[in-house]
Amino acid sequence: MPHEPLMQADVLLEGFLALDTPEGFRAELIEGEIVVTPPPDGDHEDCIGLIMKQVIRLARTDMDFSGNKGLKPASGGRCPKNHVIPDGTFAPTELRLYRGAEPWMPCEGVALVVEVTSTKPRADRTDKRRCYARGPIPLHLLVDREQSSVTLFSDPEGDDYRQHCTIPFGKRLALPAPFAFDLETGKLI
Repeated sequence: MPHEPLMQADVLLEGFLALDTPEGFRAELIEGEIVVTPPPDGDHEDCIGLIMKQVIRLARTDMDFSGNKGLKPASGGRCPKNHVIPDGTFAPTELRLYRGAEPWMPCEGVALVVEVTSTKPRADRTDKRRCYARGPIPLHLLVDREQSSVTLFSDPEGDDYRQHCTIPFGKRLALPAPFAFDLETGKLI
């Protein structure tokens, strides 16, 4: 029986899924490129913690949080089989989205993803943003440590978000429903 020829994207996906990354490292398949990231530094994790605590305490809708949850956004871009790992993922508690989820889950139900720039800032600023828009994930929060700013991307359409709001560290950033509170960014400095 003849075999179907494998597409380059399928071969890349198989190789990616077979990776055995060292402990603490994470591998992602982003826009046709395998990206391996070393463990984050303490300041990176501090930013995630500060945001997570505010969301859990202040959001109008109860939220569950997952750090480093694998997501499979909808197809598109240069590689239809993206596998991304946001620094933080929030979903309404009532959905119990993480319960029984596979290591790489679809994006349906995710309300917000958070990225804090690290060793691969281009992936955080651009490539992953396109993946999240394709999710479609309604809100994407980017903490850019090099730029000392926080950007909220909203209203995803196609490969990008139609709206964004950037503020410098130290200002408050209004998070829309289902969060409906002002995120304090002063301690991100």
